[in-house]
Order: sequence, then C-alpha cells, then structure tokens
Amino acid sequence: MGKVAVLFKVYTEEGQQEEVANRIKTELKPNGIQMEEIGFGIKIIKVQFVYEDEQGSTKLEESLRKVQGVNEVEVIEETLL
Repeated sequence: MGKVAVLFKVYTEEGQQEEVANRIKTELKPNGIQMEEIGFGIKIIKVQFVYEDEQGSTKLEESLRKVQGVNEVEVIEETLL
C-alpha cells in the first residue's frame, strides 16, 4: 500500500489557536501545521499528516478531537502520494 496525506481544519476558542497548535505539535507530531485567518479576525489551524494507507485517517481525527482546546475538526483534503 502507499502513503496518504490528509489535511484537517481545526477550530478552537478565540485566542487559543497558538496554545492548541503547540499542543498538537507536541502530542501528535504532524508533518505540517499553519494558522489561517478565514475572516473577521477568526483563525483556524490547518494540520497535515502523512501516513500509511492501511492506517486510515479516522484515528488521526479522533486524536485531534481529544487535544485540549479543540472544538471541531474537519477533513479538508485526503489524497494518495
């Protein structure tokens, strides 16, 4: 099987994005993470992971939801590499 890249949008309480991003970095070790302003001062965190195809993205999504300060998680894109 091949590798898969998945990109998540992570929503947090206003003003907690930096703290939550740091928690995600230390707890889950993503391949990429960035902040994005989506309008009117609202920011989201975009998190990217690369994993083996048979692993599945469901466990990653559940792990993101368990990080303290995370309100909502949404899959933006999932693709084979």
